[in-house]
Amino acid sequence: MTHLRSELRQRAEELIALYPRRRSAMLPLLHLAQEQDGYLSDEAMAEVAELTGTTPAEVRGTAAFYDMFHLEPVGRYVVGVCTNIACLLAGGEELLAHAGRTLGCSVGGTSPDGLFTLEETECLADCNIAPVVQVNHRYVRTTTPELFDALIEDLRQGRLDHDVPPHGTLIRVRRSGGLRVEREELAAERAEARAARDARAATEAN
Repeated sequence: MTHLRSELRQRAEELIALYPRRRSAMLPLLHLAQEQDGYLSDEAMAEVAELTGTTPAEVRGTAAFYDMFHLEPVGRYVVGVCTNIACLLAGGEELLAHAGRTLGCSVGGTSPDGLFTLEETECLADCNIAPVVQVNHRYVRTTTPELFDALIEDLRQGRLDHDVPPHGTLIRVRRSGGLRVEREELAAERAEARAARDARAATEAN
């Protein structure tokens, strides 16, 4: 029984078809799973392992390496405040402390209402507008306690739903361009490439 919803399972199969080896699709499949649940559940990682021909341990080990993936439930909004040098000098630590008070949780924790998870981040590469704040990996350019509180209220009231989707959603618009190759054609090309590679290996062995 599949853990992914039917439309996400179909997208997963389409993604796998783009790669010469199934395991190469692991990262985009993890993003799909996180889009569904908001984090990577054990069931989702097991399904990614099945789809990629790997083990759940390999999938978990890969996911644990990347900051964008969460292995435990998080809030609808993951709020990141940068405290690297440019942001530190511009009041990043003070803004992070204020964010904790506003949300009612410590760094790494989730607000009592379950809506917000607070993170201290490494450089977010928007240093000219410091301290940098992101929500679900979207820049919100909220640099003062007052602006931060207004942002949180807007999120609570749903006024920013168009700009900030739930955590895990990287993009809401499916591209109509890009690689579009029929599966049969792709499989034939890969079989031809494998045959040529095997022939070269046989020649070199002789």
